[in-house]
Amino acid sequence: MVHSIAWWPTVAVLTVATFTDVHSRRIPNWLVLPFLGIGVVVSCWLHGWHGLGQSVSGAGLGLLLYGTLFLMGGMGAGDVKLFAAIGSWIGPMQLIYALVFTSLVGGLIALGWAAWKGFLGELFQHASSLAFGSKEERGEAVLVNPLRRKMPYAPAIAFGTLLSFLVH
Repeated sequence: MVHSIAWWPTVAVLTVATFTDVHSRRIPNWLVLPFLGIGVVVSCWLHGWHGLGQSVSGAGLGLLLYGTLFLMGGMGAGDVKLFAAIGSWIGPMQLIYALVFTSLVGGLIALGWAAWKGFLGELFQHASSLAFGSKEERGEAVLVNPLRRKMPYAPAIAFGTLLSFLVH
């Protein structure tokens, strides 16, 4: 969408979001909500009604995709708002690339996180029983993890989003 305009504000916001998420497990509203609003305004200013539509569609897609993960217990509300705000700057098509890259990077970070926190073996044991076990072994399939197992996801969102600029 507006790559030359979106690049630096996105880098700045992702840097702050990553820092705050890693250190406090929070992505502050004072960071993401103005970023979302300014993304809509800039897109509308540069591209008129088409820009407004792209910006709102990108934000809505981010909200829908990550909002679903939030409702399942696998994502924090700050991650949802950050991804929606990114969508307001880059639009829905690039946001799909960002989602794919974020998922891949997030999976790698999750494996590293599990190894660092000492529950990698347990993670694979539960994944195999979920995929191949009987209904009794699987139990209820949910994404909710104990608090000690929650990882900051802003670094994955940052890497995935920045990679999306390279391919779109």
